[in-house]
Amino acid sequence: MALGSSSINFTPDFIQLRRPRSTFNSKCRSRTLLPRSSNNASEPYSNGYPSTTLTQNKPFQGKPEADVIVIGSGIGGLCCAGLLARYKQDVLVLESHDLPGGAAHSFEIKGYKFDSGPSLFSGFQSRGPQANPLAQVLDALGESLPCATYDSWMVYIPEGEFLSRIGPTEFFKDLEKYAGQNAVQEWRKLLDAVLPLSAAAMALPPLSIRGDWGVLSTAGARYAPSLLKSFAQMGPQGALSATKLLRPFLEIIDSLELKDPFIRNWVDLLSFLLAGVKSDGVLAAEMIYMFSEWYKPGCCLEYPLHGSGAVVDALVRGLQKFGGRLSLRSHVENIVVEDGRAIGVRLRGGQFVRAKKAVVSNASMWDTLSLLPKEVVPKSYQERIKTTPQCESFMHLHLGFDAKGIREDLGIHHIVVNGWERGVDADQNVVLISVPSVLSPDLAPPGEHVLHAYTPGTEPFELWEGLDRRSNEYKELKAQRSEVLWKAVERALGPGFDHSKCEVKLVGTPLTHKRFLRRNRGTYGPAIKAGKNSFPGHSTPITQLYCCGDSTFPGIGVPAVAASGAIVANSLVSVSQHSELLDAVGI
Repeated sequence: MALGSSSINFTPDFIQLRRPRSTFNSKCRSRTLLPRSSNNASEPYSNGYPSTTLTQNKPFQGKPEADVIVIGSGIGGLCCAGLLARYKQDVLVLESHDLPGGAAHSFEIKGYKFDSGPSLFSGFQSRGPQANPLAQVLDALGESLPCATYDSWMVYIPEGEFLSRIGPTEFFKDLEKYAGQNAVQEWRKLLDAVLPLSAAAMALPPLSIRGDWGVLSTAGARYAPSLLKSFAQMGPQGALSATKLLRPFLEIIDSLELKDPFIRNWVDLLSFLLAGVKSDGVLAAEMIYMFSEWYKPGCCLEYPLHGSGAVVDALVRGLQKFGGRLSLRSHVENIVVEDGRAIGVRLRGGQFVRAKKAVVSNASMWDTLSLLPKEVVPKSYQERIKTTPQCESFMHLHLGFDAKGIREDLGIHHIVVNGWERGVDADQNVVLISVPSVLSPDLAPPGEHVLHAYTPGTEPFELWEGLDRRSNEYKELKAQRSEVLWKAVERALGPGFDHSKCEVKLVGTPLTHKRFLRRNRGTYGPAIKAGKNSFPGHSTPITQLYCCGDSTFPGIGVPAVAASGAIVANSLVSVSQHSELLDAVGI
């Protein structure tokens, strides 16, 4: 869910890995390289379901070289690879899993198609300079994404429960009822202050940014007039406030002297769901962008028809349309470095695949470091990565159940906050629930629903570290730590829900993330706070090695990782090619 789509995802550790029926159309499937193992080992688990061990015993199929190799098919990696293919580069994406999408893939079991991560989106249909970064990439690839639109989600908080609507006026009614007139006045004061700043926050299209001095042409000169116009329209006071865009959003809250507890708690919740940190750690620019998307006239939320996997499908189609290649079950064992230069990768099984121009890692900063020979990485770089704080992990619950007895007006999204006093980032305190089949019925068999509930990056990995997934201790902890999810689901679905009638019940843990997403400690990503530190850039101390994804600027979340992939792709081509692309998509 996570406000603009920032959530980790996974295939639960008892699902046999296989391709969903609907992942690709036949044309896409015929062009996708799928090296398969002839003797994948299946391990019995305590719940009786097998889990396929990801191995690669067959040689890599296809040309064992490319201009650019991208490690990982997450949103950032696919955006980078798709744009590189659009730039007429020979690009190859290597994915360890047998499904593309990384932390945004979808999976199917017993006819239920589950979102395993992001499910709350906006801005897919927007176009032009101020569009969502992912929408800009899809536009560049000539891909559309049909969506259902809606404008609200259910909120269950200590003060009560209500249907929270986006838009400039509806939320005021809820505030007056549940928080009082003072909260209404402070919320209006906040909107009056931040909405005018959105023009400055959105004046520079993400697709125009690159990681070298060419940015002075593609971004600086090209968009300087509109940026200056934005500052002029804001006046001296507004322009002064705009200097805080790269500071924590809390500074704007404090400067406005907003003291109402509900307002401060609500803003903390929004910022935590957006970026994994509270308002004292999220960039003001990120929050202002979100406010402009959610509280302007005519705004709406969007859900991709056929599930969030449709986003991945669209990116894969765009990649392949321009000749890019995707190889699944191709596990990168290490990045090969010669004379300080990344020249390719070595796969499990020993095969070398050469990169003539660059290697791009879409893995986390910690997992990328583990792919490199220690002797070639400067100690200062190693130390910076090792000391970067991490967000915690997740508990997940995926359900497939009978819709009989469930109210017909059930909404897609529900947020449960058990208490404000511990903070929204406390473990077991906030639960997010998505029931996407209410908008896209094809995700479940007729008369059924699919549901995904999770604790958003608040589950301590330390509780799980070292546990054997087959052990009774693991099973008992799993049952204990998932109880908060079951209670939240029962609250959201009401008395008509009977969990004994669920045909599919899947519980995922931090160990699930670590294993299937190959995420260090199952983490959500770096817990980097604005004003204290900044997300790393995309280049590395290793020549020809670049990074994109949630460990790099601009940070966590689908729009952010899409922007990071675009920045890397732009940086690997000439300024003239980059400018031609901007002209072609009309920004």
